[in-house]
Amino acid sequence: MGVIERNLASVRETIRERACISGRDPAAVTIIAISKGHGAEAVNEAARAGLTEFGENRVQEIIPKSQAVGVNVDWHFIGRLQTNKVRRLLTSLPVKLIHSIDRTSIAVAVSEESRRLGRVQNVLVQVNVSGESSKAGVSPAELPGFLFWAAGLDGIRIKGLMTMAPISDDAEKVRPYFRKLKEIAEKSRKMAIPGIELDHLSMGMTDDYAVAIEEGATMVRVGRAIFGQQEPEPDGGV
Repeated sequence: MGVIERNLASVRETIRERACISGRDPAAVTIIAISKGHGAEAVNEAARAGLTEFGENRVQEIIPKSQAVGVNVDWHFIGRLQTNKVRRLLTSLPVKLIHSIDRTSIAVAVSEESRRLGRVQNVLVQVNVSGESSKAGVSPAELPGFLFWAAGLDGIRIKGLMTMAPISDDAEKVRPYFRKLKEIAEKSRKMAIPGIELDHLSMGMTDDYAVAIEEGATMVRVGRAIFGQQEPEPDGGV
């Protein structure tokens, strides 16, 4: 058993334990393996171990990596997306889910490009639950209006919400942010906005995904716990 396979087994056991603690079905939690900084062979190894969902946060990394991977996997885009890179991303590979719709301009750009390509792109709305100025996302107060507005965009389909918790050495300190996103999702569902589906909560990374699962995460974005530390970028890499 290789390192990635052993790491993945540990992550899956943590998911099983935390889901059972909270009375949830472990199968309701999807691992998005964040392969940032790791090459195509690491993705291939993880896929051989049974992973099917992979995520990247940079357009310039996800495109060549997806083309180099020799197995059929699904790709998620999790980083802040620039409007001038939307066409390059969507025309280069099928993106299963964009996790980071955080402003009207990017929602419009993704919708328009998707319509041009004759398809509808599944997305999540990023919510800045912590209120940190360093983090992107729609504020909780702005979210209802944003959802009503976005429901009119034909080229995207909102499938849920995503958040980034503050960085902390103690996962318990970020629990309230995950709990808050779940509460926001529940309130938003009650608005019953036509065309808006809020089935998914993308929250939790290597240091805090266990807590996120207990608070209702349906997708956890795990990189280091599966792949180890990132490989160093080559000189001049961006």
